[in-house]
Amino acid sequence: MTHGNSTIARLNDRGIVEVAGPDSASFLHNLLTNNIEQLKTRAAAYAALLSPKGKILFDFLVYRRSEDRFLLDCAKEVTADFVKKLTLYKLRANITVTDRSDELAVGAIWAEAAALPATEGLEAYDDPRFAPLGQRFVAPASFWATQPGADDENAASAYHQRRIAFGIPEGGRDFAFGDAFPHDACFDALNGVDYRKGCYIGQEVVSRMHHKGTAKSGVVIIEADDQLPESGAEIHAGDSPAGHLGSVDGARGIAIVRLDRIERAQADGKPIRAESVNVAVKTPPWLAGKDGAP
Repeated sequence: MTHGNSTIARLNDRGIVEVAGPDSASFLHNLLTNNIEQLKTRAAAYAALLSPKGKILFDFLVYRRSEDRFLLDCAKEVTADFVKKLTLYKLRANITVTDRSDELAVGAIWAEAAALPATEGLEAYDDPRFAPLGQRFVAPASFWATQPGADDENAASAYHQRRIAFGIPEGGRDFAFGDAFPHDACFDALNGVDYRKGCYIGQEVVSRMHHKGTAKSGVVIIEADDQLPESGAEIHAGDSPAGHLGSVDGARGIAIVRLDRIERAQADGKPIRAESVNVAVKTPPWLAGKDGAP
């Protein structure tokens, strides 16, 4: 839906987990890849909860609504599992962990002069991964009745087209939960890892990969002259398997690939293909240090 000079959409594929209580900041800080204790009220951070082996179990945006209340914007399909995992780690922490997905919904707003309709208690926050992507907000279900068109699939598709154009990956779409390391999904470049904070689950693996430079995979934008195959299609660099397509929007998509194999194929003049379709591999603007709209 277009609202003035901005565009607004409800993201029905996202859920909300609330972590609240006097120990909520320290609880999250000690678990997650990012620095939560330094997160300002009414600001957001990108973060992940990892396995002890350093694999991404859940990725999400953390919104600090107040000093001791946090809303975690995660993939809706894993919300229940996320609540269980956080509850498992709760131990004696003075917090509550609650699935609020039935009461609250995630929205996105973008384009020039983006602004939410004046609604009491409704606040937008900049997407912490890449500013040109726009803003996110959390609204009660009743809000969407006042926004005809924002709650349909076309509005959500417009948001994902923008996300794909910028090459910003999401867990469950562009990498499988429990399968990728933060470096594979370029968490550091997307402001999702704080290397200066103390220990958290999986921190030793992440730190070792960072300091030794052992990561071989990364996020790229895939473009073709024709329609790309569906998500999951295998990508080959010459004769070598290099990764799989993630999110797809027509002739453009996101992939996490073996960068060394892509570079070798390019140097040798060998084609890069998604199944049988020849493709070009491009560096996302946030990784190239660029800015601006797609």
